[in-house]
Amino acid sequence: MAEPMDEATRQRVLDTYRIVDSLPEAAYRDIVELASTLCDTPIALVSLVDRDRQWFKASRGLETTGTRRDEAFCNHAIEAPAQLMEVPDARRDSRFQANPLVTGDLSLRFYAGMPLVAEGGAAIGTVCVLDKQPRELDARQRAGLEALARLTMTLIEARQHEQQLERAVLFAEAAKAETGAAPAAGGRYSVVILQIQDLAGHALRLGERTLERQLQELERQLQAALAPHSGDSINRTSLSPDFIAVLHGAAAPATEQALRGIVGEFTARSGIEVRSGSAEAAGATERIEQVFLRADEALTRAKDAAA
Repeated sequence: MAEPMDEATRQRVLDTYRIVDSLPEAAYRDIVELASTLCDTPIALVSLVDRDRQWFKASRGLETTGTRRDEAFCNHAIEAPAQLMEVPDARRDSRFQANPLVTGDLSLRFYAGMPLVAEGGAAIGTVCVLDKQPRELDARQRAGLEALARLTMTLIEARQHEQQLERAVLFAEAAKAETGAAPAAGGRYSVVILQIQDLAGHALRLGERTLERQLQELERQLQAALAPHSGDSINRTSLSPDFIAVLHGAAAPATEQALRGIVGEFTARSGIEVRSGSAEAAGATERIEQVFLRADEALTRAKDAAA
């Protein structure tokens, strides 16, 4: 049986997928529809277990977008990444007898969840089904739920691969911009990630079109803060909630501060929070992808500190 990964590493893996708080996607809605039909349950979820909550990438049968982590059945399921967790009657299970999801208005009784396991063993969430009546799955339903979890993880991995390809294009364009600009002082450069928080929640609150207009205006302001002819660039990624800046030369720290000031004003004005992380290249020859990964680790630390 695979052992659960330490929490800091597990959370870091989840962060790299850029899937928590992402906008709805039809493929994940199809997964929960299939799970509900297969298992004959009124509720089915693709659930991601984040720092202090579980968030639903897709759901059927529940209006809420997530729950507290300490109330989540899925928080127990990810402790055994290699096996399906089934709870025939939560009232008879000491882990859940006092759980508000069982004792409250939802009155949940049955749960079955198969962990979503990343390469390397991190369990980042589950595909799960729930019912308000005690019951058990049969062997065919268990096998089907396991298959849906594997399929969901394949979708998540493919999504991440698309993000990596998009970043590679952005970094190649940043390198061209630097080549056409004045040489950076000593080859010094840094990567700054500015990440929009709760993208899906803000889209639900504002509407996707209004949110998009606000993000376009933020991008315009960030672009205007870059020094001309410096080789600096900032790009908003289409497959994640990130703005990625590549800054060059001795002025990079001051430019980074200017960018942070702009997002601070944006948050105060819009209520849309932006977290950030940055890293400076160890030298002119360090690959930009490696600098990005260190900036991304700094972003994870910033999110941990805010949780």
